[in-house]
Amino acid sequence: MLLHGGHGNWLHWARNMETLAKRYTVWMPDLPGYGDSSAPADRTLESMVALVRESLDRLVGPDTPVGLAGFSFGGQVAAGLAAERAAVSCLALLGPAGHGGERRPKGELCNWKPAFERGDWLEFDDAMRHNLMMHMLHDPCSLDATALAIHTQACLQTRFHSKRISRSAELRHLLDRYAGPLLLAWGEHNVTACPHVAASLLMQRHGHSKSVVIPRSGHWVQYEAANEVNSLLLDWFDTYLPPLEEI
Repeated sequence: MLLHGGHGNWLHWARNMETLAKRYTVWMPDLPGYGDSSAPADRTLESMVALVRESLDRLVGPDTPVGLAGFSFGGQVAAGLAAERAAVSCLALLGPAGHGGERRPKGELCNWKPAFERGDWLEFDDAMRHNLMMHMLHDPCSLDATALAIHTQACLQTRFHSKRISRSAELRHLLDRYAGPLLLAWGEHNVTACPHVAASLLMQRHGHSKSVVIPRSGHWVQYEAANEVNSLLLDWFDTYLPPLEEI
């Protein structure tokens, strides 16, 4: 199961799903309050985790082993799910939120809502592009039409605002409750954390942990460095999960 980030939807994994699906059954939900999913009545991490767990267990059964990968805020949700659900074989967190450590923003984000409300589509598009480069991507060449479309659609459909949860230090406590194998992956230029500092905070736990920094990439690492992330995730899942043909 692949869980997207805040102000996102399942298309955060657009450049990863085909590669992973060749070897595994892959689920990529819109989290509650994002994309086409209904918003939760209770706007807490605990409620989010409970709803995702309920859906997963209904789809595959509560005792079916799964591998989890979570991006940004989805990393917090994935960690919460791993802490609550016994049948989680491995966990991969990409630029996870909730580490409680230092951030290193490139600049201020633009408020795109006034331009949207006025119907000023040039200004709206410029705001989306600006925010992608300030927060999500490192290389301007990575800002293609697909990235812009995914980000724009996701922002317009976001109804669960995760900032307060993402800025907490809750992730360490969730990982304390998960004893399985943990992979941490960060883009070299991730603006939401200093990768080596955050990794040192999160790897003080029981169980096997591994941290990787992927060069020349920003926060949305699985999009900007898709080939590297796909290889990393396949190697990780292959170690702990049976491939599709063995299920």
